[in-house]
Amino acid sequence: MKFLVTGGAGFIGSAVCRHLIRNTGHSVVNVDKLTYAANLASLEPISNDPRYQFARVDIRDREAIGQLLRDNEIDVVMHLAAESHVDRSIDGPGEFIQTNVVGTFDLLEAVRSYWSELAGERRDAFRFHHVSTDEVYGDLPLEGGLFTEETPYAPSSPYSASKAASDHLAMAWHHTYKLPVVLSNCSNNYGPYHFPEKLIPLMILNGLHGNDLPVYGRGENVRDWLYVEDHARALEMIATGGEPGRSYNVGGRNERSNLDVVHTICDTLDRLAPRDDGRSRREQIAFVTDRPGHDLRYAIDATRLEEELGWKAEETFDTGLEKTIAWFLDNEAWWRPLRERYSGQRLGKA
Repeated sequence: MKFLVTGGAGFIGSAVCRHLIRNTGHSVVNVDKLTYAANLASLEPISNDPRYQFARVDIRDREAIGQLLRDNEIDVVMHLAAESHVDRSIDGPGEFIQTNVVGTFDLLEAVRSYWSELAGERRDAFRFHHVSTDEVYGDLPLEGGLFTEETPYAPSSPYSASKAASDHLAMAWHHTYKLPVVLSNCSNNYGPYHFPEKLIPLMILNGLHGNDLPVYGRGENVRDWLYVEDHARALEMIATGGEPGRSYNVGGRNERSNLDVVHTICDTLDRLAPRDDGRSRREQIAFVTDRPGHDLRYAIDATRLEEELGWKAEETFDTGLEKTIAWFLDNEAWWRPLRERYSGQRLGKA
């Protein structure tokens, strides 16, 4: 099959592209406008494969997207292009509305035009896979409860509101125009090639460099953690085997508080790359003022995906985190240029 992946130079998108080229017979057109968090170095392992190509295009450019779809006879559009950092959405929500809402609308219209021209088996087999987040569901109590595909939407931040809006657009295009849309909502991803503004890569690099490890509030917020390569496998299964008009939650069943995550990173770094002075990196933890609207807990019930499509996470949090930290220790050439221009400050802050 021929995939068009939007946002394929981002963290999850690049993992999807690498998975599709390395582990399947599919071909990939990677579409990305290369914003601050995009990194073509993440695609170097597959950049010379004849089944892979890159196009620097904005998803809001309907004409260019339509041309790529037709020229490459695309069978599956996997839509991952998005602004995704909650802190940035609080400081500058406008870009999130433009990319995540308006951009999704423009992409849907370009895809609908292309799909309407298809016939027979190609039309029947075509899929538009909209990739989203568990943050659209809002908050869970610390004890009990999981997000299911029937959980009502209750977004808390400009980011999650923009993703909720894009989810509704995608499903509306299915119900109104019969565009064959599948939807997925995932828990927090982590793994190699992760831009160092999110919790885990930021803590790893700050820990290595002896900087403070800033933890919001008292670190009590709980997240379900999903290794990015497990997520990439799930996305391929959903895109190729999911039922149109249906959504699938993707989670690792690995709940941890933010403070537990940071403690585990500290302890793993102390074991794999001890400080020169022999002291624990836990001493670098600094509690900072919590961000506005910080949801207390997210947790995914992935039963539908597991039972209907046969997916199962291969990594536990401990095995995935060990692999992630080892990767960052071994790949300074990838993260050093990013670290030189971004040292962990809130981006977009007025």
